[in-house]
Amino acid sequence: MNEKLKIKLSIADRVYPLTVEMSQEEGLRSACKKIESMIKQFEENYAVRDKQDVLAMCALQFASQVEQKQQETSIDGTDTIERIKKLNDFVAQYLDKKDW
Repeated sequence: MNEKLKIKLSIADRVYPLTVEMSQEEGLRSACKKIESMIKQFEENYAVRDKQDVLAMCALQFASQVEQKQQETSIDGTDTIERIKKLNDFVAQYLDKKDW
């Protein structure tokens, strides 16, 4: 049975107590550090009045990164279909010329 671990993560000056699997701890702490770093960047580079605005911008930034990754890794089948059509045409021409 996986042992649960109680941890506390601080994001935007708030502490969030969590109970997680041991295997999740490192990933969560790393994500927390990335969020805090991004918060700091937004606060330094933009006139931010509210932590809510900063957190919304962080969420948008992370979500757009995920979307971009998905678009980059998605398979566009049009090139593959065109190549298959050309191969089919080539084979058909070869078979038409072949004397059986």
